[in-house]
Amino acid sequence: MQEQSRAGVSFAQCSKCDGIFLDRSDRFELIEQENEWHTTRAPGTAPLPRITPDMAAPPTTQPQRHTRSFLDALFG
Repeated sequence: MQEQSRAGVSFAQCSKCDGIFLDRSDRFELIEQENEWHTTRAPGTAPLPRITPDMAAPPTTQPQRHTRSFLDALFG
């Protein structure tokens, strides 16, 4: 595992599988940065929803859209 830091977030990356491992607080920081990116730099996209216990799973009939994002730029 290699310790790294990007955009103020520390994470460990496995040298064998390239998996990325985050602490819970760093994961929330990435979510906030992703929301900020969508709000300020990509006005045509919506911020990620806040996940709450009363939320239902999204319908499976809608096709998945693949868009560029802050995380794509960070880890791409």
